[in-house]
Amino acid sequence: MTKLSFQLYSARNFQPYSAIFEKLGKAGYQEVEGFGGIYADLDDAGLNGLRAELDKNGLVMASGHFSPDFLDGEVKKSLNIAKILGMDSIYAPHLAAEQRPTDGAGWLAFGKRLQEMSKPYKDAGYEFGWHNHDFEFVKLADGSLPIERIFEGAPDISWEADIAWVVRGGADPFAWIEKLGPRITSVHVKDIAPAGENKNEDGWADVGHGTLPWAKLIAALKGTKTKHYVVEHDNPADVDRLITRSIASFKTY
Repeated sequence: MTKLSFQLYSARNFQPYSAIFEKLGKAGYQEVEGFGGIYADLDDAGLNGLRAELDKNGLVMASGHFSPDFLDGEVKKSLNIAKILGMDSIYAPHLAAEQRPTDGAGWLAFGKRLQEMSKPYKDAGYEFGWHNHDFEFVKLADGSLPIERIFEGAPDISWEADIAWVVRGGADPFAWIEKLGPRITSVHVKDIAPAGENKNEDGWADVGHGTLPWAKLIAALKGTKTKHYVVEHDNPADVDRLITRSIASFKTY
């Protein structure tokens, strides 16, 4: 079976993480994906402590999210975090609304920034890519999409495809898997509840308990270079339910 990872952002409201690592290990997960809130402020002792907690539960932090500004401004620190925690992949995950370009030229320039940003990380042997949300699939005034402009400006970076956000952006995930398949090195596995349901969870659902055709999506993704399948839910009401039901569903794909 493909190793299944878990984006720790999903458990940010269910502390401590030491208890989450234990739940994940017992449920059969082998990897986790980190984010800046977990490690950006840790010194080496803290990072080594985090690594020890993961090791104890049979987990590897194989990939991590780092903000573009942190990746740009804290190259040495970012590389140190990735090394101590044992990552193989680094992804820039988001751009705050007030930082987002408003036209094609702006997104192309942002892509060029990502291309330049990637160099020290790729030189050190890490996979480096962009992680999408929905705004990259909203058409610009010139008819292009931010996702197109980003990758036009950054020809050498990969894509961590968040399939559910592609769908929420109004796009066809199968078309984008076909179009950008050679770029895909990691995938976020999350689900969208039927319309009007799970409002207390921002309309998200546990994997296999929503509307996305995950069996067909996994089949389509098998032709890509995906190394990590990462379970995520942006606002779960019950983290135990999310952990156990999502991996049970994934095992059937």
